[in-house]
Amino acid sequence: MEIPLDVVLVVLLAATLFQAVRLERALGVLKRDRAVLDDLIAGFNASTRQAEDGIERLRDAVDGAGRQIARQIEGATTLKDDLILLIERGNRLADRLDSLVRAGRPLGAEPPRQAQAVSDATEPRVRSQAERDLIKALRTSR
Repeated sequence: MEIPLDVVLVVLLAATLFQAVRLERALGVLKRDRAVLDDLIAGFNASTRQAEDGIERLRDAVDGAGRQIARQIEGATTLKDDLILLIERGNRLADRLDSLVRAGRPLGAEPPRQAQAVSDATEPRVRSQAERDLIKALRTSR
């Protein structure tokens, strides 16, 4: 009775040995895969650090650009205010000049022929009545 028991024991040992070999191969594959996974995780961590550094540099660049744009807007606002002031002063001067021109001549009055002949000889041809009136007003204000 010992022999059948030994045979069963040998068969079970052979099956155990076969399973141990399969298990060892599977563990070897897992160890290799774990090493690859560790390398992959290390690469992912390095990429994450680089991305964080890039984001930080981008934030710094955006902050610098924002400050520069704010300075330019402030300068442009100052220039706009100066231009508005100059336009208002120019409009007031134009209104004053217009009122002086209108006060200096009656409506519908033509300039004398002799004065126009002199002005034609010394200056380029005047194209409109308003230009002639302006030139006349400037000459009389001297």
